[in-house]
Amino acid sequence: MSVKNHVTLEFPAVPENVEFARVAVACFASQISSFTLEEIDDVKLVVSEAVSNTVLHSYDVSGGIIRLSAARCNDTLTVIIEDFGKGIADVSQAKTPAFTTDPDRMGMGFTIMEALSDELHVSSVPGEGVKVVIRKSPHGAAKDSDDKEV
Repeated sequence: MSVKNHVTLEFPAVPENVEFARVAVACFASQISSFTLEEIDDVKLVVSEAVSNTVLHSYDVSGGIIRLSAARCNDTLTVIIEDFGKGIADVSQAKTPAFTTDPDRMGMGFTIMEALSDELHVSSVPGEGVKVVIRKSPHGAAKDSDDKEV
């Protein structure tokens, strides 16, 4: 598969940019014409959760950098959201439903992201940041006999 189109954006980790990120990725994802409106909404929610996590948890001061990349390979959307902040000490624990380091939060962000993505990969190095890779394809994407998109 070759990349058909891609975009990379960098912006400060401030609450106002959560909506910006979700709308920007939704516009980019709409290039995949076989996505349904529901699937675009799923992408928007997953991006919101990932960017919100960065805004809330990654930096000790407001305004650290978020790098958002989106790529289209055939009918697969890949979104990468990276920060360069505190990182996550134990990714497996952080992905546990209802785990939170903030008692005012529900701790369901990664659970929602996993439920609405085809693939979700989270990697982190404490003190260096977090990288979240999300992949989503339309449910009706045609597959060949090797389960590769055609």
